[in-house]
Amino acid sequence: MAASTEGLPPEDATSEAPARKRPKPGERRIQILQTLAAMLEQPGSERVTTAALAARLEVSEAALYRHFASKAQMFEGLIEFIEQSVFTLVNQIVEREAQGTGQAQKIAAVVLQFGERNPGMTRVMVGDALVFEHERLLARMNQFFDRIESQLRQSLRSAADAGGSATPTVDAAAQASALTAFIVGRLHRYARSGFKRSPSEHLEASLRVFVGA
Repeated sequence: MAASTEGLPPEDATSEAPARKRPKPGERRIQILQTLAAMLEQPGSERVTTAALAARLEVSEAALYRHFASKAQMFEGLIEFIEQSVFTLVNQIVEREAQGTGQAQKIAAVVLQFGERNPGMTRVMVGDALVFEHERLLARMNQFFDRIESQLRQSLRSAADAGGSATPTVDAAAQASALTAFIVGRLHRYARSGFKRSPSEHLEASLRVFVGA
């Protein structure tokens, strides 16, 4: 007996647009974080709400919370991306570049260039996007820059030794502190200018002021 075709779509239905494919859980998490970062890139956006984020994604707020327990956890996802991206590059510099001013300059450049390529992430890095969020997020971002300063201090100590400094540890600490403040200041200016003032503006000349040639 021939199979019944009752209930099947007509033959020409195959020409219609296919139904939208639901992303896998991991893909949805990435999509949520990418959308949050994109919304943070909009100059003047003081705070991104979960309602606005859900609307942009065309899902319910409940759908967001199936992937993240809270909005703070979403921001933690962005911070993890920042940490992994930047410190992967920093570790590569440390492995390939001799310790000293060259290493410190490249580390500073990596942080600033990452911010320039990721405007939304810059607002997280400098804390602008975290003002109304959980305080642990700002503390974690502060720890990020503490780690950067620690690596700069380690890199610059060998240069101070090579330069014949009587107090290489003190000199390296002072340089690393000033250079970290410069990095944070450039990122702040980038965010406050609506992403118009490039953080890498006159970068090589500026870094020579802090760590020499």
